[in-house]
Amino acid sequence: MPTPPGIWQIFGCDSRALQDAGYEVIAAAPYDDNAKRLEAAGLRFVSLPMDNAGTNPLRDALLTARLVRLLIRERIDVYLGYTVKPNVYGGIACRLTRVPSVHNVAGLGTVFMCDNLLTRVVRGLYRLGMKRAAMVFFQNADDYALFEKAGLVDAERATCLPGSGVDTARFAPQEREQGAITDRGPFRFVLSARLLWDKGIGEFIEATRRLKGDGADIECELLGFLGAENRTAIPRAQIRAWEREGLVRYRGAVEDVRHTIAQADCIVLPSYYREGTPRSLLEAASMGKPIITTDAIGCRNTVEHGVTGYLCKPRDAADLADRMRDVMALTEDQRMAMGEQGRKKMQAEFEESIVIDRYLMVIRQIVSADSGPAARRA
Repeated sequence: MPTPPGIWQIFGCDSRALQDAGYEVIAAAPYDDNAKRLEAAGLRFVSLPMDNAGTNPLRDALLTARLVRLLIRERIDVYLGYTVKPNVYGGIACRLTRVPSVHNVAGLGTVFMCDNLLTRVVRGLYRLGMKRAAMVFFQNADDYALFEKAGLVDAERATCLPGSGVDTARFAPQEREQGAITDRGPFRFVLSARLLWDKGIGEFIEATRRLKGDGADIECELLGFLGAENRTAIPRAQIRAWEREGLVRYRGAVEDVRHTIAQADCIVLPSYYREGTPRSLLEAASMGKPIITTDAIGCRNTVEHGVTGYLCKPRDAADLADRMRDVMALTEDQRMAMGEQGRKKMQAEFEESIVIDRYLMVIRQIVSADSGPAARRA
């Protein structure tokens, strides 16, 4: 099964700063091709079988037991949790072993968008796993407020981060390969995300259908992992059907998205999933591209409407199509100016170094509070 999205950020980019500070970093996750990348970055990878999308309590109990064994065997000084199950069951394991834990809540998905038995169970698990954490980082203020109000975290040990941050030096504006926009053909929209219905991909396709029906000269591309273990995953056959209809081109799971972003006119993410802060939007804005996303939790904080891009209504293909028309109606200079404002926003609010510094500060505080030998393993 694939490594959870974002683990490369937490255990890859951030790990270099931890290593430079003298810490040994161990990455525990389901084994996949990313394991080699993590090891190449100097981390020690430990395979941790995990049923990412399952709800079987016996399997989750087994995961907790595996985490307890890992914490004891490796003599972990600080546990860094990311994504739902590592946060919840890792937090429980840390309480059982008295290991300080730091958690990153990167969005709450669809479970918290309703109030039913499952939601109440999940809230109880979050409270059990993270109530006594050394620190809980949230990627947007809405999730932080929800957890604090519900008593799932201690307010004095919780705060917000600007998502996972973005390396604005790496994700910098690039020259287009084909020169001026008037010389290079269709207006290009790109959506980069896990291929789930919750990401608004159906709305993107319907908006594309409307624009093409009106005669718009556009080209739309999808980037992302296909075959995710998720009940809202889009079947491969559906993607192929859209391609046959001429609505979209599927580019696959691209490891380095910079080239694709550079050739796009606008990046779109009409998600109604309860996001943390979508990294794809941060990368696009950092590269000076206008973005369109929904006025929804986790997405809205990445855009200044009409300044760095546009916000559209969730689950509304017609409104999305209108915002796509708005971007197309701008002159090239206006789009460039919008992209420049987006990059400035990323540099001021979402720079990756902000995230790294906050992690280092918390870890150092934990280490200095340790009455024993200096902690060196995270």
